[in-house]
Amino acid sequence: MMEKVYYEVGQHVYCLQGCDGVDVIALLPSSEPFRLQDVPAPHQPLLFDMVVDINNVSVEVGQEIATLDEGDYHYHVRQSEDGSYHIAMNALLGHAACVLETSTDFAKVCVHLIGDAEGYGTMLNCALMMAYAFAGADKMTLLMHASVVRKSGEGYLCLGVSGTGKSTHTKNWLKYVEGTDLMNDDNPVVRVGSDGVVRVYGSPWSGKTSCYRQVNAPVGAFLQLKQAPYNKIRQLGIVDAYASLMPSCSVMKWDRRDYMGVNDTVSKILSLIPVFFLENLPDEAAVRMSYEAMTGESWKR
Repeated sequence: MMEKVYYEVGQHVYCLQGCDGVDVIALLPSSEPFRLQDVPAPHQPLLFDMVVDINNVSVEVGQEIATLDEGDYHYHVRQSEDGSYHIAMNALLGHAACVLETSTDFAKVCVHLIGDAEGYGTMLNCALMMAYAFAGADKMTLLMHASVVRKSGEGYLCLGVSGTGKSTHTKNWLKYVEGTDLMNDDNPVVRVGSDGVVRVYGSPWSGKTSCYRQVNAPVGAFLQLKQAPYNKIRQLGIVDAYASLMPSCSVMKWDRRDYMGVNDTVSKILSLIPVFFLENLPDEAAVRMSYEAMTGESWKR
């Protein structure tokens, strides 16, 4: 076993440990801004503890729960009677793959890397995202599919399926709104703190944009995007707002602990933070419209 390595994301600390010569630090360059230089205090709870090895895969166990394709990956999920998971993950193109064996609450995770060594970093990063999302589900913590900018100390999250222009809209904020910075472009963490404040955090997972920042801000608003030949914005009612946020969250619908945790967190967020719906063109006028609605300020250039 190699020395344990600790990371902090969204004010949650987790531990990784490589064996069979696996160097987790080298495999996870996007996680480097989140790596702790010191061992956490003994009283610091860990979100999860992960061991990583190569090709040491057990036989499939448990009942098949789900098979699904998401992005470039195929998932085959099995669950044992004790609630533990056996999740096989394969790249749809190429030969990289890994298998996760987890406790029912994802507090203990073993990742087996398989196949092409060049794909180990990518597969481990995907496994890490999965472990983080599902271990944090009942801790008022969400891993969301969103692009988020920060302005005047508050974070504004753009939501929508791939191709709806989330990154384009946030890039236009950076272009047209002075004093704006990009916090994350794909998978920020959103957490309701013990003080009741909803905050958004940078993460090691930012899609194709290299934006791995140890930053956070209170959430100002959420923005659901839809491409249109015009610009129009409205604030969503609670039902439509829920329908916008839930699909943007990483969640296992078949797991009651996970699903109810995410549901409770989304419900809490919606009692505190507004959600807007923007039908838009990729232009400055759309930025002006969303800026005024979400910040409550008049347009400034």
